[in-house]
Amino acid sequence: MPKEFLARRLDVQAFAEEGASLHGQQPLSAFGRLLAETEGRGADSLVDWSAQGELRNPRHLQPQVWLHLRARAQLQLTCQRCLQPVETPVEVDGRFRFVADEAAAAAEDDQSEEDVLATSRAFDLAELLEDELLMALPVAPRHEVCPEPLPMSAADPGAGEAAPVRENPFAMLQKLRQGKAE
Repeated sequence: MPKEFLARRLDVQAFAEEGASLHGQQPLSAFGRLLAETEGRGADSLVDWSAQGELRNPRHLQPQVWLHLRARAQLQLTCQRCLQPVETPVEVDGRFRFVADEAAAAAEDDQSEEDVLATSRAFDLAELLEDELLMALPVAPRHEVCPEPLPMSAADPGAGEAAPVRENPFAMLQKLRQGKAE
């Protein structure tokens, strides 16, 4: 009988040894930090995700524990041009290698191309999913073409008027020097 795995308390080693997979759909409201990025818009929209465990070199003395994580969401972010909501697709496709502890993860992460994490019997896969989605957000989301014309006026009512022409101070000095000052 296959073991049941939970995303909030995942035994990563056993998950990889079984080559197990998890998948699901969760409302955006289940991811507080991600929901904050949308300013509360689209709380009912779904985040689709899947995770696959893998044990590489299973006959080796120290087999490698891997996790493949995929996720997809449509988020209502704020356009940085017009400040209106913009529908933004966000996707994650990441592979993570797990090592014995935090010290080993920190030591190997700097030298590895892949992300290295510490193995845990109660790993929070949902938190990793949220972290990866947050890192996949665009720096400056914006519409291809904003739906409304951009406001170009400044808060100062006279900002659009031409500034009065002032005489060059050096020209005034020249006039003083020549004794022709008015």
